[in-house]
Amino acid sequence: MYFTNDAGALVFCHNGERIRIEAWGKDSLRVRSTMLGCFSGKEWALTENIPKSAADIVISEASGTGQKRENAVIRNGRLKAAVNFAGVITFYKDDQEILREYYRMYDGTISRESRCLKVINREWKGIIGGTEYSLNVKFESNEEEKIFGMGQYQQPHLNLKGCILELAQRNSQISVPFAVSSLGYGFLWNNPAVGQAVFGKNYTEWTARSTREMDYWITAADTPKQILENYTAVTGRAEMFPEELMGLWQCKLRYRTQEEVLETARRYRKEGIQIDQIVIDFFHWTVQGDWKFDPFYWPDPKAMVDELHSMGIRVIVSVWPSVDRRSENFAPMMERGLLIRTERGAAQTYDYQGDCVEIDAFHPEARKYVWEVCRKNYYDLGIDGFWLDNSEPDFGVYDFDHYRYCEGPALSVSNLYPQMYSRVFYDEMKNAGRGPVVNLLRCAWAGSQKYGNVVWSGDVPSTFEAFADQLQCGLNMGLAGIPWWTTDIGGFMTDDVNDPDFRQLLIRWFQFAVYSAVLRMHGDRGPYDIPALDDRDWGGGYLHTGQPNELWSYGEDNYAIMRKYYELRISLHDYVKGLYEEAHINGSPLIRTMFYEFPEDPECWKLQDQYMFGSRYLVAPILHLNQFERTAYLPKGSWKLTSTGETYEGGCYVTVQAPIEYMPVFEKTI
Repeated sequence: MYFTNDAGALVFCHNGERIRIEAWGKDSLRVRSTMLGCFSGKEWALTENIPKSAADIVISEASGTGQKRENAVIRNGRLKAAVNFAGVITFYKDDQEILREYYRMYDGTISRESRCLKVINREWKGIIGGTEYSLNVKFESNEEEKIFGMGQYQQPHLNLKGCILELAQRNSQISVPFAVSSLGYGFLWNNPAVGQAVFGKNYTEWTARSTREMDYWITAADTPKQILENYTAVTGRAEMFPEELMGLWQCKLRYRTQEEVLETARRYRKEGIQIDQIVIDFFHWTVQGDWKFDPFYWPDPKAMVDELHSMGIRVIVSVWPSVDRRSENFAPMMERGLLIRTERGAAQTYDYQGDCVEIDAFHPEARKYVWEVCRKNYYDLGIDGFWLDNSEPDFGVYDFDHYRYCEGPALSVSNLYPQMYSRVFYDEMKNAGRGPVVNLLRCAWAGSQKYGNVVWSGDVPSTFEAFADQLQCGLNMGLAGIPWWTTDIGGFMTDDVNDPDFRQLLIRWFQFAVYSAVLRMHGDRGPYDIPALDDRDWGGGYLHTGQPNELWSYGEDNYAIMRKYYELRISLHDYVKGLYEEAHINGSPLIRTMFYEFPEDPECWKLQDQYMFGSRYLVAPILHLNQFERTAYLPKGSWKLTSTGETYEGGCYVTVQAPIEYMPVFEKTI
């Protein structure tokens, strides 16, 4: 095996594989390999223009082997990669090993790699009949290491060490394959293929079920904040969030008519509560894929929008990527190849409330087609933004090998779909110049933060268990570079709004949401005893609606609590604005793990049931039914409990009261 210096990149070939390692941003390296002879040129998440880094490369001959064997080293700032004669790559931060490829093949020497298992570090297996390969990349595991980030998985673990994560998009599951290590590095699996990440005790493993090349990026830094700054410098950062959207967003499943929307807005105004944005949910349309208001129930949407704007309320409407066969857009889109294709059987990808095929968001003509329809039927009427639901996309069955885009098999690129779907709207809205673009999505991928995406955690149950899961979801999403993250307050799926246990959950969730990026009321509220508006099987009137979901809908006592917390959110406006500025400048999330702010405190690396809202507020949410006191850990410093004004010296655990009217929050004073 021979190494070459290709204009500052280290290039070598090994057993038919071509590998390229090059500097890519501050203290960072990008590693690519392929079995196809040349690289695709796809940047995937690494979209930002970055200053050219000058890497140092040293190629030397190994001695004592009885044959000519070369080794090579490439260094970019604090990060170094060393490659031995077997093609095994080891990474060092300040010359201390932080990550090493896993290799168990006897090579004639006595070393940790010398085994007869025939397990190699990068395993390619050709997919019969195609040009793609399945790819398996292994790294040595450090038992003391903690792993965070990777997006959103509906499970209770903040530390992902020991977890197996599917690299695939599903409703409430968001694969953003960037990991932050407690050893002082960040790792991006820069590949949108469906696969798996395993952070095992014996080894770490990344797999892609169908791909043409390996592509990963690694950076070194002392703190998670610096790691995230390096990462967002190469993948992009969120724009500055509009001040006028930092308060309350009102939503429910579903407002069925324009009069219902206006009545809600007028009542809020009468109550003296400013809602910044009202969300018009699904099936306000004729059928899926028409992307327009049903004129029977929405006779003058322009007048509706004008009245809402006069109250200082922005308007966002739900747009799904599904196209019903009954839609006026189905035939032309199908004929022009603008919909997702199936590999076998009938052309159907989605079956909720209709026989549907979803748009191929990778197809530039499809993106243009959908935008032009939505521009005419929504944007030109003054609609401010789009709720891009089902943006995974939500397949009827998640058989990823069954679907194909113009970009290639779904197995190869499907994880990028939500980002491409967001760009149907972001790119055109950005060009229109009507101000910052803010759309609401249920899914994302690496780099989605730069496309105006508020990401919410999907259709989760209304339970305390799900609520606790959402906390680690949001913290790990932030560490994966997605700072604009939110949830459905109270969870999405509610059986009975009159259940006292649910109302307690709603209050605890609302209190948490005040100390998060976006304060948004939403949910599908049972019982379903409200009759449909008509008996058609299409249009805006036939589908069910949930119970009321406004702040005053849950009794006077609960209304008083939520109103108090709403006013608290308004009082925090300048502070919240500062957090959004940080996200824009250096990629910091608004809700942060304890170790993000206190990386030098070992105890903070263990905590997952409390968090920092920025650098000033330590939040200890109530995550259990009938819990009315809470123990929290305070790092060193002076802390004031905001409910009583009582001060505490940190470096210890404290237990405080948590009546239903109050969620414990500590303000850092020193």
